[in-house]
Amino acid sequence: MTDDIRIARARAHELVAGGAKLIDVRSPQEFATGAVPEAINLPVQVIAGEIDRHAQPSDTLVLYCKSGMRSDMAAKILRGMGFAKSYNLGGISDW
Repeated sequence: MTDDIRIARARAHELVAGGAKLIDVRSPQEFATGAVPEAINLPVQVIAGEIDRHAQPSDTLVLYCKSGMRSDMAAKILRGMGFAKSYNLGGISDW
């Protein structure tokens, strides 16, 4: 099976322009130093318990962090919870 969690910049922009939710999984402190304007801050440590307040399982979610490691972990967690359209953009610089 091909791992389709990681997506390219152009695809991320296309998804967000089409209504996908952009989620920054960095800490609130990191988020405060700069984030993509449309992003929701849901740190990877709390995403499983907080996602239902921000998204439905049918929503498309594009996640990013600093380097892509935490967003990859978060996308896998969310997919395991039924959020099948969860994607890892990588790091914020990939936006």
